[in-house]
Amino acid sequence: MIDLYVYYKVRDGDAASLAPRVRAMQAQLGAPAQLKRRPEAREGLQTWMEVYPAVAEGFDAAVEQAALDAGLQPFIQGPRRSEIFTDLSLCA
Repeated sequence: MIDLYVYYKVRDGDAASLAPRVRAMQAQLGAPAQLKRRPEAREGLQTWMEVYPAVAEGFDAAVEQAALDAGLQPFIQGPRRSEIFTDLSLCA
């Protein structure tokens, strides 16, 4: 299992239109999901993050396809970036 983090920039003026679209997309994916943002905006841009904890490897491809299908790109400034993290296991 992995934890998937997807982050991107959103114009202040597009936030109200984009939020329900992202939440609907996340609901259709059928996995636990969170939608977060940095508390401050810079130069009229917010940084948003979608969080998908404990999902299967390869889930990132499903998320990106769902984002395309949901038509999110016109509301996003620049690329959507994905990061994958795994649990830290310490070996003795």
